[in-house]
Amino acid sequence: MSRAFNFSAGPAVMPEEVLQQAAAEMLDWHGSGMSVMEMSHRGKEFISICEQAEADLRELLAVPANFKILFMQGGGLAENAIVPMNLSQGEAMDFVLTGSWSQKSLKEAGKYGTARVAASAQTDGFTSLPSPASWHIGADSRYVHICGNETIHGVEFHELPDLKALGCDAPLVVDFSSHVASRPVDWSRVGLAFGGAQKNLGPAGLTLVIVRDDLIGHALPHCPSAFDYKLVADNQSMYNTPPTYSIYIAGLVFQWLKKHGGIAAMEQRNIAKAQLLYDCLDNSALYVNKVDKACRSRMNVPFFLRDESRNDAFLAGAKARGLLQLKGHKSVGGMRASIYNAMPLEGVQALVSYLREFEKTQA
Repeated sequence: MSRAFNFSAGPAVMPEEVLQQAAAEMLDWHGSGMSVMEMSHRGKEFISICEQAEADLRELLAVPANFKILFMQGGGLAENAIVPMNLSQGEAMDFVLTGSWSQKSLKEAGKYGTARVAASAQTDGFTSLPSPASWHIGADSRYVHICGNETIHGVEFHELPDLKALGCDAPLVVDFSSHVASRPVDWSRVGLAFGGAQKNLGPAGLTLVIVRDDLIGHALPHCPSAFDYKLVADNQSMYNTPPTYSIYIAGLVFQWLKKHGGIAAMEQRNIAKAQLLYDCLDNSALYVNKVDKACRSRMNVPFFLRDESRNDAFLAGAKARGLLQLKGHKSVGGMRASIYNAMPLEGVQALVSYLREFEKTQA
């Protein structure tokens, strides 16, 4: 059976080399006589896996020494609660609403402090980004939250906002679940970044938190101990049993990224893939992408058929050609192609070929 091209938004396509290596090591990791999923998280074998993964990730993302890398659980959705429990001190936080995920972050944070809307793109259907110059950030804000890439609406910050240039001393919190490792990060503008692994880094189960040292140690009294960043950092992500197998797979992905040129090479590849797909959609009479060209996501490309009665036929034809999971999110409808790091250029070329073929049949 040949591998299909999987355009799922997450859990998502994995590098085939990584899957092959994990399969080869499934029963016996490096002569240990154990599968990684059978190892004690405190044993020397797994400690070596975890330490290597953290070192490779720090190198790949050029994470400064004054930031801690935490391997946690709960996904990005749990971090919507864990971040305010650690950073808000029960006070005010500001949120920039650019789609469904930042809306969820705002709602969850309101349980732990005063969650305010600094700016919103809801009036235009989340198809653009509000200019940072228009944001209303309170002087008392404990942090400013953005979702760097909205998987459902297909909107991405291609440049992180410079809060200091806006006269704001609050740290920037970035949900980078869906574009982590797809491009470099300007850490001088970030206080904390978090993301679930299941889009660009590995399987579901691992949550990545990269947090500046000075933001650790301020957890609310009722913050569960397993979610207190200081406890997690002080125990090298081993305060409780971490998602060991997911960390192992993510470590293989980090090695794959290094082998294939690192983050800079991934960014160029992602730009080329996205441009190919957007050019096809823009030059079509059948398909439409509604997102402002200045902030179109390189990772998640939503699009619609102008004649939506043809949706089922489109999806059936795609599946027959090994182009899977192209149905859009239920909240917005239409189609969505997620083209993360592990999606090869050949997959996007195959999708573009089918888009053109299907359009011809509708003429």
